[in-house]
Amino acid sequence: MNNQKQTVNNATPEYHKLKINLWTGILDVINCILFTMSWFVIFGAAFSDATGNTSDVTTGLGNFFYAMAWIGVVVNIIAIIKSRKNGVSLVGPILGLIGSLLFGLTAALAFPAIVVLIIGAVFTFLQHPAKKGEYK
Repeated sequence: MNNQKQTVNNATPEYHKLKINLWTGILDVINCILFTMSWFVIFGAAFSDATGNTSDVTTGLGNFFYAMAWIGVVVNIIAIIKSRKNGVSLVGPILGLIGSLLFGLTAALAFPAIVVLIIGAVFTFLQHPAKKGEYK
């Protein structure tokens, strides 16, 4: 056996799987779970605040979910930049960015955000090479 590297397909440029994409996909999955829980948690806290059992818990919980969404926006932007530089497809990080932005703008868009984040996480984990000429 020859120990030299062999190229499988000369048409696709060489690319490297990125750790940032792995962590971005993991954050997208975590955000899916958090966004699914967010409505129940926020409505429960609002009910608790309304009955007088607690004081202003709803605001803190809402801010936590929004902070996670905006962290997702930042991490997905970093993943887009790194993926573009290394020839990795941008589909996953762009969908992750859109999903995080949907929830970051308003929690009312939690369901579409969850759907887009799930699809984005799958593409982010796959890390296919970018198509030839995609970044011109």
